[in-house]
Parts: sequence; structure tokens; C-alpha cells
Amino acid sequence: MKFGILYTPISLEHRPDGYHPENPGRLKRAVEGLKKAGLWKNVIEPEAVQEKELLRVHDGEYVELVKELGRSFDYLDPDTYVSPGTFNAARHAFGAVKKAVELVLDEKGLYLALVRPPGHHAGRKGRAFNAPTLGFCIFNNAAYAAKLLEGLTGKALVIDFDAHHGNGTQEILWNDSDVVHIDLHERDIYPGSGYEYEIGGKGAEGTKVNIPMPHYSGDDDYIYAWNEVVLPIVAQFKPDVIIVSAGFDGFHGDGLTTLRLSEVFYAYAGTTLARYPLTVVLEGGYSVGLEKGLPAFMAGYLSKERLEVPVHPSFETLNTVERIKEILGEWWEF
Repeated sequence: MKFGILYTPISLEHRPDGYHPENPGRLKRAVEGLKKAGLWKNVIEPEAVQEKELLRVHDGEYVELVKELGRSFDYLDPDTYVSPGTFNAARHAFGAVKKAVELVLDEKGLYLALVRPPGHHAGRKGRAFNAPTLGFCIFNNAAYAAKLLEGLTGKALVIDFDAHHGNGTQEILWNDSDVVHIDLHERDIYPGSGYEYEIGGKGAEGTKVNIPMPHYSGDDDYIYAWNEVVLPIVAQFKPDVIIVSAGFDGFHGDGLTTLRLSEVFYAYAGTTLARYPLTVVLEGGYSVGLEKGLPAFMAGYLSKERLEVPVHPSFETLNTVERIKEILGEWWEF
């Protein structure tokens, strides 16, 4: 199975002034985790995209705001900083995604864009769906991957399993009937969106699939929802490439949510996607999730061995999944 990692030290130049959970140490932890797992191989250094590429998914005024504020250290909002290295790091993140998409179309397999700053909360003009902040994100890497694939006549499906709803990705793709966006996340936390009834704009209904999981959900709950909702939609849509917005902040003990996922869910998710070419884009994850969840997902995919995991989901998870099936049953068979 072919795989590669798109990475550049330029990603470390997006730096906070003092402590911030989204910091260069995140990538260092991810790299260490991959090295320990024997997966730090086939590393390719991407080039930055031209500035006009940012306009595929963002308005020019927002791009200019990020560039201007980033001439010195500043904040876009109380959560989200920009620094002198941010704009260059973000253009290299898009470059990593672009190269990953090109490689996955040519060679299949898995290509990981190990990038910062993250992107799935960034909408076309910045904050999306009335979110209070940008949630550490600058430009939307996953939405850019989807738009690239469309332009290359590839059939794209996005799966986002970051613990927080990918509201920016949803906003950018809201009216796009050609891209399916499936989002698993913890319910009723930042950014305050991603509920079952959010199914897409006019003409794109059913292509936006939200799975808001109960607080304290663990592997059993996520694997159940994955089997009952995610995999049937993937099988029916038959994408040429799956874009994974890969956040690992749902890992038990990672720090920002109540979710209790372990290597079991991430490895299982990887094994079930092994028949599809993947462009994997790093989103959240701030400590142990990066060290253990990311290698587990990649190793699961590369093993090509389908795990059989008996599960016992909570009553709340069973109810959530049933609601989703009722809402989306007009467009998908479950």
C-alpha cells in the first residue's frame, strides 16, 4: 500500500506569543508518534501555493486581513492568533494538500498533509455558521482539497472526525451537491453547529451529514455510528478519493473535550477505509491524541486487515443514530 507524508518545517513558523494549545509542539508530537510507530517514511516537502489559490475557498478581503494582521503578532479573535510566519505556513499547508491530492489521484494509497495552521473552522469569510471564533483555524485545507478534486473531475467525499464540528468546511461546501461531507463530533460544544437537521443547502440536501455524538462517547459509540451511518453512505456514494479531516482531540485525555476514544476507534476507522484512496489533512489534537491516535489510524489503513470489534453503544448514541437515519433516509439507504 502506497503512502506518503507531506511535511515542511515552515509549518512550525505559525507561532503563538506565549502559551496557546495550537502551537508548533503539536507537529513535533505527531512526528514523534509516527516515528515510534515506524511510519515516518516517504516524507515529501511541499511548496507554497500562489496566493490566488486561497481564493478558491476564501474571499479576498479575508485573505488580505490575515496577511495584514500577520505582519506582526495579532489576533483574528480571542481564540485565533496570527504571527509573521502564519501566512507562509498557511500557503505551504495548501501546497501540501495540493500535492497530496495529485499523488493520491496518480498512485492511490494514503497521503497525509501534516500541516499547521488547521482549517476546518474557517469559512469563506472567516467565522462560519455564527461561530464565536475561528477556533485556531486560518484557511480551510480540507475544503480546498475538495475543490481541487472537483476541478480534476474526481468524486470527493469528506469525513471529519475531529471532536469539534467542521463548520467552515460545511459552510464552504453547503450548496455543493457534488461533495458529500460527513462530520462526527461532540454535541453541544464549540462551535455550536453540526446538528442532525443540517443537511445542505437548496439543491444539495442530503449531502451534508452531521453526527453529533453524546458527551463522554467512547470507542463503542463511535464505531457504532461509523458502521451505521458513515460506511453505508461511503459505499453508496462511491468516491474516487476520501478527504479525511483528521482531528485527534477526541482521544481520551487529549484535553479539550469529554470524548473517550482510544487507538481502537482510529485503527478501526483506518481499516474500513483501506479500499479507498485517502488524502488525510491534520486538524485538531493537542497531546496524546497526536502521539497515539494518528499512528493508529494510519497503521489501520496500511494493514488492510478489517478489524471485527463488537460494540455496546449507549442509549443516547442509539437514539442519535436513529434520528440521523430518519432525517437522511430520503437520500440514503441504511
